[in-house]
Amino acid sequence: MADNYSFDIVSEIDWQEIDNAVNQARKEILQRYDFKGSKSTIEYSQKDKTITIMGDDDYKTKAIIDMLQNKFVKRHIPLKSMKYKTQEQAGGGMIKQIIEVQQGISKDNAKLLVKIIKDSKIKVQAAIQDEQVRVSGRDKDLLQETIQLVKNAELDFAVQFTNYR
Repeated sequence: MADNYSFDIVSEIDWQEIDNAVNQARKEILQRYDFKGSKSTIEYSQKDKTITIMGDDDYKTKAIIDMLQNKFVKRHIPLKSMKYKTQEQAGGGMIKQIIEVQQGISKDNAKLLVKIIKDSKIKVQAAIQDEQVRVSGRDKDLLQETIQLVKNAELDFAVQFTNYR
């Protein structure tokens, strides 16, 4: 039996599911009656980790965002992984909305997670490793308690728990 147990807190995104969700939203734009004759588009770049929405007006842009969020929810992609930039005017009276897709836990967010865990006084150790946080301890129940603590925390980024051993 192991002396120490551990798990990792990560923020991972399935890029294939994002691609599928964007493609489904594109098809829906082509089929919807309120988008007939519209020049609205969705562009997706995995390299830049961005989704760019171009809408004829504010209503269409918001409708596309809503459509995309519904597709994300159906495909179990966390909405917290989407960071919206400010809308801007594009050529031809179009409105451009850029959405950054966040993957990995930034250093600041990792420090926040470690602080939350240490402040809880649960007898576990939390260590930052690249874009994840490893939590280890002697008791599985304490690790379960830590998972619940992180799940209940008001975080502005998505987290998953992996490598539970």
